[in-house]
Amino acid sequence: MLKPFHLAAAVGAIAALGGFAVASANSLPPPRPAFDQLRLPVGRAVPWQPVNMRYTRAYWQPVNHAPPFAANGAGTALLLTDGTVMVHDNFANWYKLTPDAFGSYINGTWSQAASLPAGYAPLYYASAVLPDGRLVINGGEYNFGRTAETTLGAIYDPVANAWTSLAPPPHWQAIGDAQSVVLANGTYMLGNCCTKRQALLDARTLTWHTVGRGKADVNSEESWTLLADGSVLAADVGLPLQSERYVPSARMWSTAGNTVTNLVAFYEIGSQVLRPNGTVFVSGASGNTAIYDSTSATWAPGPSFPNSPQQLDVADGPGALLPDGNVLVVASPGAYQSPSSFFEFDGTNLIPVAQTPNAPNDPSFAFRFLVLPNGQMLSTDGSNDVEVYTHVGRPNPAWAPTISAVPTSLVHGRSYVVAGVHLNGLSQSSFYGDDASEATNYPLVRITNARTHHVFYARTHDHSSMAVAYPGTVRTHFDVPATIETGAARLVVVANGIASMPVSVTIH
Repeated sequence: MLKPFHLAAAVGAIAALGGFAVASANSLPPPRPAFDQLRLPVGRAVPWQPVNMRYTRAYWQPVNHAPPFAANGAGTALLLTDGTVMVHDNFANWYKLTPDAFGSYINGTWSQAASLPAGYAPLYYASAVLPDGRLVINGGEYNFGRTAETTLGAIYDPVANAWTSLAPPPHWQAIGDAQSVVLANGTYMLGNCCTKRQALLDARTLTWHTVGRGKADVNSEESWTLLADGSVLAADVGLPLQSERYVPSARMWSTAGNTVTNLVAFYEIGSQVLRPNGTVFVSGASGNTAIYDSTSATWAPGPSFPNSPQQLDVADGPGALLPDGNVLVVASPGAYQSPSSFFEFDGTNLIPVAQTPNAPNDPSFAFRFLVLPNGQMLSTDGSNDVEVYTHVGRPNPAWAPTISAVPTSLVHGRSYVVAGVHLNGLSQSSFYGDDASEATNYPLVRITNARTHHVFYARTHDHSSMAVAYPGTVRTHFDVPATIETGAARLVVVANGIASMPVSVTIH
């Protein structure tokens, strides 16, 4: 939603830019609450199921060890390049979920990571894992539970377990619930919640370069999707039925055509998920969906969400590309209303699937999805109930990373280089839009001991590319853990939950 905090300013800016139509203040729903205002139950209530649920090949399970989030609950989750998951408690604290010895996240354990710098406790913000393995966050619609549209930011070093404050782009007065994306060349691009501007981060110097020429409307509430040609797709919210592509080589935007069906309502839109066939599935806040073919640069209508007894839609909400190519999405009626219903888009239909225990109380915006290295999908909803989705579909073998070069004799504690094709996968995989960015299009190295079958992740960093569906060779460095077991082992590269064929290695 275009929040009341900056509604008047945005409408004024829009009028100055040519007066295109936007929703009036009277047509907007009430302000979206912070997670802690949802007052979700904790525990294993009997899951609510929608009418006519007919797809039962998937199921949800809670993590077995209670998350230590206390009253704040679990929010945005990001996958670090050592296979651990960083989860924010929607305040100033972060916690790390480490898989067990056999690679299970359901049986994983929690530990507290470093907290954010003093004065920064955001909710609904931009985020990304950088090619060097660090985690960056910017902005926040809320700070310490108060509406802020803050320009604060921070960057996390997983080796040092330390956050460092990150200054905003020069002259920016707001960042808020902004969009972000790591471009194919590894550069982090951040949106300004309330203007047409974007900024590129030099990760070495932590300095910014402002871009955004040609942008037709303000960035507010848009989703950004990295395409195989390196451009970034955005279905406009301020200009319904229009879409744009950012071209990094020109550092400017151009039209991407008419979306054919209206996707905007309540000044909101849902996620935009790139699928392996090059199409982008866009979930609308209107109840409609649309499909963008990035090869032909054309739009077509997709299936609508059910309208019984109320119209379901995705007025903010996540989408995730499952390893088999289906897209998991969550919808709820109106804006910020419960209950939620889960669906898989199989390329043609929206198929109802199993629900989480809190679905009766959750609106779609409360959820965050993160695709895990083992092919499962982790979901948080602002409560202490962290769930894992298991789907039995299998990926096309052609989508898997392929290792072309890696040393087969490895010494624990040392760093090496692995090279191959599709090491970043075919999509960013985990999507939301503004409010959260949880992409996983970077290579992880998993080593399994042949005798004990214990699983170890070697931290990757300094990937040569972050491009999706890239046909060329990608290289990344990986650090063999000092604690790894020695002896014969199998090494795979994982991208978006899909593993390569194994290479036999020996750990010394």
